[in-house]
Amino acid sequence: MNSISPHVYDKAKYHLESVEQEGLPESHASNHTVPILRWLIDNDLMSEFFITESGDDLGRYKLGNLTIHGLYESWDTCLISDMLSDEGNAFAMHYFDFERGRYLQDYVSILQGNLPTEFHVKYSDDTYAKLRPIIDRRYQEWKRKQKRAWWKVWK
Repeated sequence: MNSISPHVYDKAKYHLESVEQEGLPESHASNHTVPILRWLIDNDLMSEFFITESGDDLGRYKLGNLTIHGLYESWDTCLISDMLSDEGNAFAMHYFDFERGRYLQDYVSILQGNLPTEFHVKYSDDTYAKLRPIIDRRYQEWKRKQKRAWWKVWK
């Protein structure tokens, strides 16, 4: 661990007021972040720190005995750089950044439909299944760009 403060990608508490104003359950403040967390876990892009600190919770999640929301709650509903591997962070900085990345645009275009806001999207295995191939594609595009950039530097 370094002495630099971790980068905060998202915290559910940032969205609680918006969720409350919409009359939605508090869990909806996490619904747009848990798919990317699940994807990062599924693709082994988590840090040793996350794996160690998650302990039994990660094992319970992988066995289906804890939901992704439950795992996220065990991290105080925060997604921070310490949780991700170097590659996971590099991809998240590119894709999950709310100002410059495309994740939220993808989330909204794939899942929001006629719902009033992205906070109205209910998280489920089905919504994750719809979003996962898009994240997979974005990751592969990012990897190709990284490879080309590395090749240019190496030459």
